[in-house]
Amino acid sequence: MLPLFFVVSAALLVNAQNTSGPTSSLSCIAESKGVHVPGTVPCNPYEPLQQHLAFAGPNGMTVSWSTHGQLDTPQVWYGKTPTSLTSVAVGNSTTYPTSRVYDNHVKITGLESDTTYWYRTSYQNCAGCAYRPTDTFTTARAAGDDTPFTVAVVVDLGLMGADGLSTAVGPYGGAANPLGPTDLNTIQSLVENKDTYEFIAHFGDIAYADYFIKESWQGYFGNDSLIPNMTSVMDGYNSLLEQYYDQMTPLTSSKAYMVGAGNHEASLPFGDTISGTTDSVHNITYTTSICIPGQTNFTGYIHHFRMPSDESGGNGNFWYSWDYGLAHFISLDSETDLPTGLQSPDEAGGSDAGGNNGPFGYPNEQYEWLEKDLASIDRKKTPWVIVGLHRPWYIAAKNTSSNVCLACQQAFEPLMVKYGVDLYMQGHVHAYERNKPMANYSIDPAGLNNPQYPWNIINGAAGHYDGLDTLHTPLPYWIDEAFDTAYGWSRLTFHNQTHLTHEFVSSANGSVLDSATLYKEHKFSNGQGSGSN
Repeated sequence: MLPLFFVVSAALLVNAQNTSGPTSSLSCIAESKGVHVPGTVPCNPYEPLQQHLAFAGPNGMTVSWSTHGQLDTPQVWYGKTPTSLTSVAVGNSTTYPTSRVYDNHVKITGLESDTTYWYRTSYQNCAGCAYRPTDTFTTARAAGDDTPFTVAVVVDLGLMGADGLSTAVGPYGGAANPLGPTDLNTIQSLVENKDTYEFIAHFGDIAYADYFIKESWQGYFGNDSLIPNMTSVMDGYNSLLEQYYDQMTPLTSSKAYMVGAGNHEASLPFGDTISGTTDSVHNITYTTSICIPGQTNFTGYIHHFRMPSDESGGNGNFWYSWDYGLAHFISLDSETDLPTGLQSPDEAGGSDAGGNNGPFGYPNEQYEWLEKDLASIDRKKTPWVIVGLHRPWYIAAKNTSSNVCLACQQAFEPLMVKYGVDLYMQGHVHAYERNKPMANYSIDPAGLNNPQYPWNIINGAAGHYDGLDTLHTPLPYWIDEAFDTAYGWSRLTFHNQTHLTHEFVSSANGSVLDSATLYKEHKFSNGQGSGSN
Protein backbone atom coordinates (compact mmCIF):
# COMPACT_ATOMS: atom_id res chain seq x y z
CA MET A 1 0.00 0.00 0.00
CA LEU A 2 1.32 3.45 -0.83
CA PRO A 3 1.96 6.01 1.93
CA LEU A 4 -1.04 8.15 2.78
CA PHE A 5 0.91 11.37 2.21
CA PHE A 6 1.41 10.44 -1.45
CA VAL A 7 -2.26 9.58 -1.94
CA VAL A 8 -3.31 12.93 -0.49
CA SER A 9 -0.73 14.97 -2.40
CA ALA A 10 -1.57 13.24 -5.68
CA ALA A 11 -5.28 13.95 -5.19
CA LEU A 12 -4.54 17.58 -4.35
CA LEU A 13 -2.40 17.90 -7.48
CA VAL A 14 -5.25 16.60 -9.66
CA ASN A 15 -7.74 18.99 -8.08
CA ALA A 16 -5.34 21.94 -8.36
CA GLN A 17 -4.53 21.44 -12.03
CA ASN A 18 -7.78 20.07 -13.48
CA THR A 19 -11.41 20.86 -12.84
CA SER A 20 -13.03 18.10 -14.90
CA GLY A 21 -12.76 14.35 -15.30
CA PRO A 22 -12.90 11.51 -12.78
CA THR A 23 -10.00 10.25 -10.67
CA SER A 24 -9.13 6.58 -10.18
CA SER A 25 -9.73 4.66 -6.96
CA LEU A 26 -7.02 4.34 -4.34
CA SER A 27 -6.84 0.61 -5.00
CA CYS A 28 -5.79 1.36 -8.57
CA ILE A 29 -3.00 3.60 -7.25
CA ALA A 30 -1.71 0.75 -5.12
CA GLU A 31 -2.00 -1.71 -8.00
CA SER A 32 -0.05 0.51 -10.38
CA LYS A 33 2.81 1.05 -7.87
CA GLY A 34 3.66 4.22 -9.67
CA VAL A 35 4.93 2.56 -12.87
CA HIS A 36 3.38 2.61 -16.33
CA VAL A 37 4.01 -0.49 -18.44
CA PRO A 38 4.74 0.67 -22.01
CA GLY A 39 1.94 -0.08 -24.46
CA THR A 40 -0.71 -0.79 -21.83
CA VAL A 41 -3.87 1.15 -21.00
CA PRO A 42 -3.30 3.06 -17.72
CA CYS A 43 -5.59 2.94 -14.68
CA ASN A 44 -6.38 6.63 -15.03
CA PRO A 45 -7.42 7.50 -18.60
CA TYR A 46 -6.07 11.03 -18.17
CA GLU A 47 -2.53 9.94 -17.28
CA PRO A 48 -0.10 11.79 -19.58
CA LEU A 49 1.87 9.31 -21.69
CA GLN A 50 4.11 9.32 -24.79
CA GLN A 51 5.37 12.82 -24.03
CA HIS A 52 7.42 14.58 -26.72
CA LEU A 53 8.70 18.04 -27.57
CA ALA A 54 9.29 20.04 -30.74
CA PHE A 55 10.87 23.43 -31.32
CA ALA A 56 8.30 26.09 -32.20
CA GLY A 57 10.52 28.73 -33.69
CA PRO A 58 13.43 30.40 -31.89
CA ASN A 59 11.36 31.33 -28.82
CA GLY A 60 8.84 28.54 -28.50
CA MET A 61 8.34 24.88 -27.66
CA THR A 62 5.42 22.56 -28.37
CA VAL A 63 4.69 20.05 -25.61
CA SER A 64 2.72 17.01 -26.81
CA TRP A 65 1.44 13.93 -25.03
CA SER A 66 -1.24 11.25 -25.32
CA THR A 67 -4.07 10.30 -22.97
CA HIS A 68 -6.65 7.53 -23.16
CA GLY A 69 -9.35 10.02 -22.21
CA GLN A 70 -10.05 13.33 -23.91
CA LEU A 71 -8.96 16.48 -22.09
CA ASP A 72 -11.27 19.46 -22.45
CA THR A 73 -8.35 21.87 -22.10
CA PRO A 74 -4.82 20.41 -22.19
CA GLN A 75 -2.55 22.61 -20.09
CA VAL A 76 1.16 23.00 -19.39
CA TRP A 77 2.53 24.84 -16.36
CA TYR A 78 6.08 26.12 -16.74
CA GLY A 79 8.73 28.37 -15.24
CA LYS A 80 12.47 28.90 -14.88
CA THR A 81 12.72 26.97 -11.62
CA PRO A 82 11.02 23.74 -10.54
CA THR A 83 9.27 25.53 -7.68
CA SER A 84 7.86 28.44 -9.69
CA LEU A 85 5.69 27.01 -12.44
CA THR A 86 3.69 30.22 -12.51
CA SER A 87 2.97 30.44 -16.24
CA VAL A 88 0.39 28.31 -18.03
CA ALA A 89 -0.29 27.58 -21.70
CA VAL A 90 -3.32 25.80 -23.16
CA GLY A 91 -3.76 23.72 -26.30
CA ASN A 92 -6.07 21.22 -27.93
CA SER A 93 -6.82 17.51 -28.00
CA THR A 94 -7.33 15.46 -31.17
CA THR A 95 -7.89 11.85 -32.21
CA TYR A 96 -8.95 9.74 -35.20
CA PRO A 97 -11.09 6.62 -35.76
CA THR A 98 -9.59 3.42 -34.26
CA SER A 99 -6.94 5.26 -32.23
CA ARG A 100 -6.88 4.31 -28.55
CA VAL A 101 -5.59 7.71 -27.46
CA TYR A 102 -6.10 11.44 -27.74
CA ASP A 103 -3.08 13.49 -28.82
CA ASN A 104 -2.70 16.70 -26.83
CA HIS A 105 -0.63 19.64 -28.11
CA VAL A 106 0.27 22.81 -26.23
CA LYS A 107 2.47 25.44 -27.89
CA ILE A 108 4.38 27.71 -25.51
CA THR A 109 5.56 31.01 -26.99
CA GLY A 110 7.46 34.06 -25.76
CA LEU A 111 10.32 32.03 -24.28
CA GLU A 112 13.98 32.98 -24.16
CA SER A 113 16.36 31.21 -26.50
CA ASP A 114 18.81 28.61 -25.17
CA THR A 115 17.08 28.59 -21.80
CA THR A 116 16.01 25.69 -19.61
CA TYR A 117 12.43 25.65 -18.34
CA TRP A 118 10.70 23.29 -15.93
CA TYR A 119 7.20 22.15 -16.83
CA ARG A 120 4.33 19.85 -15.94
CA THR A 121 1.33 18.72 -17.97
CA SER A 122 -2.32 18.21 -17.08
CA TYR A 123 -2.82 15.28 -14.72
CA GLN A 124 0.90 14.66 -14.19
CA ASN A 125 1.19 12.42 -11.07
CA CYS A 126 -2.60 12.17 -10.87
CA ALA A 127 -4.35 9.52 -8.81
CA GLY A 128 -3.61 6.10 -10.31
CA CYS A 129 -0.83 7.49 -12.51
CA ALA A 130 2.84 6.61 -12.73
CA TYR A 131 5.14 8.82 -10.66
CA ARG A 132 6.98 11.36 -12.78
CA PRO A 133 9.29 14.18 -11.78
CA THR A 134 8.92 17.70 -13.07
CA ASP A 135 10.31 17.70 -16.60
CA THR A 136 12.60 20.20 -18.28
CA PHE A 137 13.16 21.41 -21.81
CA THR A 138 15.72 23.76 -23.33
CA THR A 139 14.74 26.13 -26.11
CA ALA A 140 16.68 26.36 -29.36
CA ARG A 141 19.90 28.34 -29.61
CA ALA A 142 19.35 31.62 -31.41
CA ALA A 143 20.49 31.79 -35.03
CA GLY A 144 24.05 33.07 -35.03
CA ASP A 145 24.97 31.66 -31.62
CA ASP A 146 28.43 30.25 -32.38
CA THR A 147 28.57 27.91 -29.37
CA PRO A 148 29.55 24.36 -30.48
CA PHE A 149 26.71 21.84 -30.21
CA THR A 150 25.84 18.23 -31.03
CA VAL A 151 22.64 16.57 -32.27
CA ALA A 152 21.53 12.94 -32.66
CA VAL A 153 20.03 11.63 -35.91
CA VAL A 154 18.16 8.34 -36.36
CA VAL A 155 16.24 6.87 -39.27
CA ASP A 156 14.31 3.58 -39.46
CA LEU A 157 13.99 3.05 -35.71
CA GLY A 158 11.48 0.44 -34.64
CA LEU A 159 10.37 -1.49 -31.62
CA MET A 160 9.56 -5.15 -31.07
CA GLY A 161 9.17 -6.64 -27.62
CA ALA A 162 8.71 -5.21 -24.13
CA ASP A 163 12.34 -4.16 -23.82
CA GLY A 164 12.79 -2.51 -27.19
CA LEU A 165 14.44 -4.01 -30.23
CA SER A 166 14.45 -7.75 -29.63
CA THR A 167 16.98 -10.45 -30.46
CA ALA A 168 14.10 -12.86 -31.12
CA VAL A 169 12.29 -13.54 -34.38
CA GLY A 170 9.17 -15.49 -35.17
CA PRO A 171 9.53 -19.27 -35.62
CA TYR A 172 8.07 -19.05 -39.15
CA GLY A 173 10.23 -16.21 -40.43
CA GLY A 174 12.16 -13.06 -39.59
CA ALA A 175 15.74 -11.99 -40.11
CA ALA A 176 18.70 -12.81 -37.92
CA ASN A 177 19.31 -10.04 -35.40
CA PRO A 178 22.90 -8.92 -34.72
CA LEU A 179 22.26 -7.85 -31.11
CA GLY A 180 24.20 -9.88 -28.57
CA PRO A 181 22.93 -10.72 -25.06
CA THR A 182 24.72 -7.76 -23.45
CA ASP A 183 24.30 -5.30 -26.31
CA LEU A 184 22.18 -2.18 -26.03
CA ASN A 185 19.50 -1.43 -28.59
CA THR A 186 19.31 2.02 -30.15
CA ILE A 187 16.76 3.47 -27.74
CA GLN A 188 18.88 2.32 -24.80
CA SER A 189 21.99 3.73 -26.45
CA LEU A 190 20.33 7.10 -26.99
CA VAL A 191 19.30 7.15 -23.33
CA GLU A 192 22.79 6.21 -22.15
CA ASN A 193 24.32 8.96 -24.31
CA LYS A 194 21.57 11.50 -23.61
CA ASP A 195 23.97 14.13 -22.30
CA THR A 196 26.09 14.10 -25.47
CA TYR A 197 23.53 15.76 -27.79
CA GLU A 198 20.94 18.55 -27.62
CA PHE A 199 18.02 17.23 -29.68
CA ILE A 200 17.00 14.24 -31.81
CA ALA A 201 16.09 14.30 -35.52
CA HIS A 202 14.26 11.22 -36.84
CA PHE A 203 13.80 11.31 -40.61
CA GLY A 204 11.14 8.70 -41.21
CA ASP A 205 10.03 5.16 -40.37
CA ILE A 206 9.00 5.62 -36.77
CA ALA A 207 8.13 2.59 -34.58
CA TYR A 208 7.22 0.07 -37.35
CA ALA A 209 3.93 -0.70 -35.63
CA ASP A 210 2.58 -1.66 -39.05
CA TYR A 211 4.77 -4.76 -38.90
CA PHE A 212 2.22 -6.32 -36.56
CA ILE A 213 0.83 -8.40 -39.42
CA LYS A 214 4.21 -9.77 -40.35
CA GLU A 215 5.19 -10.67 -36.79
CA SER A 216 1.77 -12.25 -36.24
CA TRP A 217 1.90 -14.87 -38.94
CA GLN A 218 5.60 -15.46 -38.28
CA GLY A 219 4.68 -16.46 -34.71
CA TYR A 220 6.57 -13.68 -32.95
CA PHE A 221 3.78 -13.13 -30.40
CA GLY A 222 3.61 -16.79 -29.44
CA ASN A 223 0.39 -17.73 -31.22
CA ASP A 224 1.38 -19.89 -34.16
CA SER A 225 -2.13 -20.01 -35.56
CA LEU A 226 -2.92 -16.30 -35.41
CA ILE A 227 -4.37 -15.02 -38.67
CA PRO A 228 -4.53 -11.21 -38.65
CA ASN A 229 -7.89 -9.53 -39.08
CA MET A 230 -8.91 -5.90 -38.83
CA THR A 231 -9.58 -6.14 -35.07
CA SER A 232 -6.29 -7.80 -34.21
CA VAL A 233 -4.41 -5.40 -36.49
CA MET A 234 -6.06 -2.43 -34.78
CA ASP A 235 -5.22 -3.65 -31.27
CA GLY A 236 -1.73 -4.86 -32.17
CA TYR A 237 -0.83 -1.76 -34.16
CA ASN A 238 -1.95 0.58 -31.37
CA SER A 239 -0.15 -1.39 -28.68
CA LEU A 240 3.16 -1.48 -30.56
CA LEU A 241 2.94 2.19 -31.51
CA GLU A 242 2.26 3.17 -27.90
CA GLN A 243 5.10 0.94 -26.66
CA TYR A 244 7.52 2.78 -28.89
CA TYR A 245 6.38 6.25 -27.87
CA ASP A 246 6.36 5.21 -24.19
CA GLN A 247 9.89 3.89 -24.39
CA MET A 248 11.09 7.04 -26.14
CA THR A 249 9.56 9.26 -23.44
CA PRO A 250 12.70 9.39 -21.23
CA LEU A 251 14.32 11.09 -24.23
CA THR A 252 11.52 13.01 -25.87
CA SER A 253 10.09 14.51 -22.66
CA SER A 254 13.24 16.62 -22.26
CA LYS A 255 14.79 16.70 -25.77
CA ALA A 256 13.10 18.13 -28.85
CA TYR A 257 12.14 15.25 -31.19
CA MET A 258 12.06 16.56 -34.76
CA VAL A 259 10.51 14.04 -37.15
CA GLY A 260 10.06 13.52 -40.88
CA ALA A 261 7.76 11.30 -42.92
CA GLY A 262 8.78 7.84 -44.13
CA ASN A 263 6.94 5.09 -45.96
CA HIS A 264 5.99 3.32 -42.72
CA GLU A 265 4.07 6.41 -41.65
CA ALA A 266 2.00 6.15 -44.84
CA SER A 267 0.29 2.76 -44.57
CA LEU A 268 1.01 -0.92 -44.36
CA PRO A 269 4.41 -1.69 -45.94
CA PHE A 270 4.69 -1.04 -49.64
CA GLY A 271 1.14 -0.05 -50.43
CA ASP A 272 -1.48 -2.37 -51.90
CA THR A 273 0.37 -5.66 -51.64
CA ILE A 274 2.65 -6.06 -48.64
CA SER A 275 5.90 -6.99 -50.35
CA GLY A 276 7.59 -9.91 -48.64
CA THR A 277 4.86 -10.37 -46.04
CA THR A 278 2.63 -12.92 -47.72
CA ASP A 279 1.64 -15.44 -45.05
CA SER A 280 3.47 -18.56 -46.24
CA VAL A 281 1.99 -20.63 -43.38
CA HIS A 282 -1.63 -19.96 -44.31
CA ASN A 283 -1.01 -18.92 -47.94
CA ILE A 284 -2.64 -15.51 -47.51
CA THR A 285 -1.58 -12.25 -49.14
CA TYR A 286 -2.73 -9.19 -47.25
CA THR A 287 -3.72 -5.92 -48.96
CA THR A 288 -4.66 -2.49 -47.69
CA SER A 289 -8.21 -3.76 -47.15
CA ILE A 290 -7.01 -4.96 -43.74
CA CYS A 291 -5.66 -1.54 -42.78
CA ILE A 292 -7.34 0.51 -40.09
CA PRO A 293 -7.79 4.26 -40.72
CA GLY A 294 -4.81 5.14 -38.55
CA GLN A 295 -2.59 3.12 -40.88
CA THR A 296 -3.56 4.94 -44.06
CA ASN A 297 -2.49 8.27 -45.54
CA PHE A 298 -0.15 9.21 -42.64
CA THR A 299 -3.14 9.58 -40.28
CA GLY A 300 -1.39 8.66 -37.03
CA TYR A 301 1.68 10.69 -37.97
CA ILE A 302 -0.43 13.77 -38.70
CA HIS A 303 -2.21 13.61 -35.34
CA HIS A 304 0.69 12.63 -33.08
CA PHE A 305 3.24 15.33 -33.95
CA ARG A 306 3.33 19.12 -34.26
CA MET A 307 6.41 20.34 -36.13
CA PRO A 308 7.24 24.06 -36.66
CA SER A 309 5.65 24.43 -40.09
CA ASP A 310 3.69 27.52 -39.08
CA GLU A 311 6.90 29.21 -37.98
CA SER A 312 8.76 28.25 -41.17
CA GLY A 313 5.96 28.56 -43.73
CA GLY A 314 5.96 24.80 -44.28
CA ASN A 315 3.20 22.22 -44.33
CA GLY A 316 2.24 20.23 -41.23
CA ASN A 317 4.75 17.55 -40.27
CA PHE A 318 5.76 17.07 -43.91
CA TRP A 319 8.10 19.94 -44.79
CA TYR A 320 9.41 22.57 -42.44
CA SER A 321 12.66 24.09 -41.15
CA TRP A 322 14.22 25.50 -37.99
CA ASP A 323 17.35 27.36 -36.92
CA TYR A 324 19.65 26.18 -34.17
CA GLY A 325 22.81 28.16 -33.47
CA LEU A 326 25.18 27.87 -36.42
CA ALA A 327 22.86 25.64 -38.46
CA HIS A 328 19.65 25.77 -40.45
CA PHE A 329 17.82 22.41 -40.53
CA ILE A 330 15.28 21.36 -43.17
CA SER A 331 12.98 18.32 -43.09
CA LEU A 332 11.50 17.22 -46.42
CA ASP A 333 8.84 14.73 -47.52
CA SER A 334 10.20 12.16 -49.99
CA GLU A 335 6.95 10.14 -49.92
CA THR A 336 4.48 12.55 -51.51
CA ASP A 337 4.26 16.00 -53.11
CA LEU A 338 7.17 15.90 -55.54
CA PRO A 339 7.10 18.51 -58.33
CA THR A 340 4.80 18.14 -61.30
CA GLY A 341 6.03 15.45 -63.67
CA LEU A 342 7.69 13.39 -60.92
CA GLN A 343 5.84 10.56 -59.23
CA SER A 344 6.15 10.32 -55.45
CA PRO A 345 6.76 6.78 -54.14
CA ASP A 346 3.71 6.60 -51.85
CA GLU A 347 1.20 8.28 -54.12
CA ALA A 348 -0.91 6.42 -56.65
CA GLY A 349 1.31 5.15 -59.43
CA GLY A 350 4.52 5.52 -57.44
CA SER A 351 7.04 2.81 -56.66
CA ASP A 352 5.08 1.86 -53.52
CA ALA A 353 1.72 2.46 -55.15
CA GLY A 354 -1.57 1.28 -53.71
CA GLY A 355 -1.79 3.43 -50.64
CA ASN A 356 -3.12 6.39 -52.64
CA ASN A 357 -1.54 8.76 -50.12
CA GLY A 358 -1.38 12.52 -50.30
CA PRO A 359 -0.93 14.99 -51.80
CA PHE A 360 -0.73 17.42 -48.90
CA GLY A 361 -0.16 20.57 -50.92
CA TYR A 362 -0.96 22.07 -54.28
CA PRO A 363 1.26 21.00 -57.21
CA ASN A 364 4.88 22.09 -56.72
CA GLU A 365 4.18 23.48 -53.23
CA GLN A 366 6.97 21.57 -51.49
CA TYR A 367 9.49 22.41 -54.22
CA GLU A 368 8.58 26.09 -54.22
CA TRP A 369 8.70 26.21 -50.42
CA LEU A 370 12.14 24.56 -50.40
CA GLU A 371 13.61 27.06 -52.85
CA LYS A 372 12.13 29.98 -50.94
CA ASP A 373 13.43 28.61 -47.65
CA LEU A 374 16.93 28.01 -49.02
CA ALA A 375 17.07 31.44 -50.65
CA SER A 376 16.07 33.18 -47.41
CA ILE A 377 18.74 31.64 -45.15
CA ASP A 378 21.14 34.17 -43.66
CA ARG A 379 24.39 32.24 -44.17
CA LYS A 380 26.25 34.83 -42.07
CA LYS A 381 24.26 33.64 -39.05
CA THR A 382 23.64 30.00 -39.96
CA PRO A 383 26.42 28.99 -42.37
CA TRP A 384 25.58 25.28 -42.04
CA VAL A 385 22.54 23.95 -43.92
CA ILE A 386 21.45 20.40 -43.13
CA VAL A 387 18.62 18.58 -44.95
CA GLY A 388 16.88 15.43 -43.78
CA LEU A 389 14.59 13.23 -45.86
CA HIS A 390 13.74 9.56 -45.85
CA ARG A 391 14.56 8.02 -49.23
CA PRO A 392 18.06 7.93 -50.76
CA TRP A 393 19.28 7.88 -54.33
CA TYR A 394 22.95 6.88 -53.88
CA ILE A 395 22.96 3.47 -52.18
CA ALA A 396 24.80 0.16 -52.36
CA ALA A 397 22.20 -2.14 -50.82
CA LYS A 398 20.94 -5.21 -52.63
CA ASN A 399 17.51 -4.86 -54.28
CA THR A 400 18.73 -1.40 -55.22
CA SER A 401 16.14 -0.78 -57.93
CA SER A 402 13.29 -0.85 -55.41
CA ASN A 403 15.06 1.48 -52.98
CA VAL A 404 16.64 4.16 -55.18
CA CYS A 405 14.42 7.24 -55.42
CA LEU A 406 15.53 8.88 -58.65
CA ALA A 407 12.44 11.09 -58.60
CA CYS A 408 13.60 12.42 -55.21
CA GLN A 409 17.02 13.17 -56.68
CA GLN A 410 15.49 15.05 -59.60
CA ALA A 411 13.24 16.99 -57.23
CA PHE A 412 15.73 18.05 -54.56
CA GLU A 413 19.37 17.64 -55.59
CA PRO A 414 19.56 20.56 -58.04
CA LEU A 415 18.30 22.96 -55.37
CA MET A 416 20.76 21.54 -52.83
CA VAL A 417 23.63 22.21 -55.22
CA LYS A 418 22.34 25.65 -56.24
CA TYR A 419 22.03 26.89 -52.67
CA GLY A 420 25.08 25.23 -51.20
CA VAL A 421 23.50 22.65 -48.87
CA ASP A 422 26.33 21.19 -46.80
CA LEU A 423 24.93 17.79 -45.75
CA TYR A 424 21.80 15.78 -46.40
CA MET A 425 20.90 12.68 -44.39
CA GLN A 426 18.66 9.79 -45.38
CA GLY A 427 17.67 6.25 -44.43
CA HIS A 428 15.13 3.74 -45.84
CA VAL A 429 17.93 1.27 -46.54
CA HIS A 430 18.79 -0.46 -43.27
CA ALA A 431 22.54 0.01 -43.37
CA TYR A 432 25.12 2.76 -42.99
CA GLU A 433 26.82 4.52 -45.90
CA ARG A 434 29.04 7.59 -45.76
CA ASN A 435 29.22 8.86 -49.30
CA LYS A 436 31.59 11.34 -50.89
CA PRO A 437 30.30 14.84 -51.69
CA MET A 438 28.74 14.46 -55.13
CA ALA A 439 26.00 15.54 -57.51
CA ASN A 440 24.42 13.68 -60.40
CA TYR A 441 26.80 10.75 -59.73
CA SER A 442 29.88 12.99 -60.15
CA ILE A 443 32.34 13.09 -57.27
CA ASP A 444 33.48 16.47 -55.98
CA PRO A 445 37.30 16.42 -56.40
CA ALA A 446 37.71 18.46 -53.19
CA GLY A 447 36.39 15.60 -51.09
CA LEU A 448 35.66 16.84 -47.56
CA ASN A 449 37.99 19.82 -47.96
CA ASN A 450 35.62 22.64 -48.93
CA PRO A 451 33.54 20.79 -51.58
CA GLN A 452 30.97 22.55 -53.76
CA TYR A 453 28.64 19.54 -53.81
CA PRO A 454 26.66 18.40 -50.76
CA TRP A 455 27.86 15.59 -48.50
CA ASN A 456 25.50 12.61 -48.26
CA ILE A 457 25.16 10.18 -45.35
CA ILE A 458 22.66 7.30 -45.25
CA ASN A 459 22.01 5.81 -41.85
CA GLY A 460 18.95 3.57 -41.71
CA ALA A 461 20.69 1.22 -39.28
CA ALA A 462 18.81 2.20 -36.11
CA GLY A 463 17.13 -1.20 -36.15
CA HIS A 464 13.81 -3.04 -36.15
CA TYR A 465 12.35 -6.53 -36.54
CA ASP A 466 13.74 -7.26 -40.01
CA GLY A 467 17.34 -6.64 -39.04
CA LEU A 468 19.82 -5.01 -41.41
CA ASP A 469 20.09 -4.93 -45.19
CA THR A 470 23.04 -6.41 -47.07
CA LEU A 471 25.38 -4.17 -49.04
CA HIS A 472 26.78 -4.99 -52.45
CA THR A 473 30.48 -5.77 -52.67
CA PRO A 474 32.62 -4.29 -53.98
CA LEU A 475 31.15 -1.01 -52.82
CA PRO A 476 30.31 1.62 -55.46
CA TYR A 477 32.87 4.31 -56.22
CA TRP A 478 30.99 7.02 -54.32
CA ILE A 479 31.24 5.37 -50.88
CA ASP A 480 33.94 6.22 -48.35
CA GLU A 481 32.73 3.89 -45.58
CA ALA A 482 29.83 1.50 -45.05
CA PHE A 483 28.51 -1.02 -42.49
CA ASP A 484 25.76 -3.62 -42.69
CA THR A 485 26.54 -5.58 -39.51
CA ALA A 486 25.81 -3.12 -36.67
CA TYR A 487 22.89 -1.09 -35.40
CA GLY A 488 23.75 2.54 -34.82
CA TRP A 489 22.83 6.20 -34.91
CA SER A 490 24.46 9.42 -36.09
CA ARG A 491 25.99 12.14 -33.95
CA LEU A 492 26.62 15.51 -35.61
CA THR A 493 28.93 18.01 -33.92
CA PHE A 494 29.05 21.61 -35.16
CA HIS A 495 32.43 22.85 -33.93
CA ASN A 496 32.35 26.31 -35.49
CA GLN A 497 31.46 28.01 -38.78
CA THR A 498 33.83 25.83 -40.80
CA HIS A 499 34.06 22.36 -39.22
CA LEU A 500 31.38 19.70 -38.82
CA THR A 501 32.01 16.12 -37.59
CA HIS A 502 29.76 13.14 -38.24
CA GLU A 503 30.07 9.99 -36.09
CA PHE A 504 28.39 6.62 -36.57
CA VAL A 505 27.78 5.40 -33.01
CA SER A 506 27.35 1.68 -32.35
CA SER A 507 24.16 1.16 -30.36
CA ALA A 508 25.55 -2.04 -28.85
CA ASN A 509 28.34 -0.45 -26.83
CA GLY A 510 28.56 3.26 -27.68
CA SER A 511 31.79 2.92 -29.66
CA VAL A 512 32.33 5.15 -32.68
CA LEU A 513 32.51 2.95 -35.77
CA ASP A 514 33.13 5.76 -38.24
CA SER A 515 34.04 9.43 -37.98
CA ALA A 516 34.71 12.12 -40.56
CA THR A 517 34.95 15.91 -40.50
CA LEU A 518 33.73 18.24 -43.22
CA TYR A 519 35.51 21.57 -43.76
CA LYS A 520 33.62 24.38 -45.51
CA GLU A 521 34.93 27.92 -45.90
CA HIS A 522 31.42 29.37 -46.02
CA LYS A 523 32.63 32.56 -47.66
CA PHE A 524 29.41 33.57 -49.34
CA SER A 525 29.21 36.51 -51.69
CA ASN A 526 26.08 37.60 -49.86
CA GLY A 527 24.36 36.53 -46.68
CA GLN A 528 20.99 35.52 -48.04
CA GLY A 529 20.97 31.91 -49.15
CA SER A 530 23.76 32.15 -51.71
CA GLY A 531 25.47 28.86 -52.45
CA SER A 532 28.50 30.55 -53.97
CA ASN A 533 31.72 30.65 -51.95
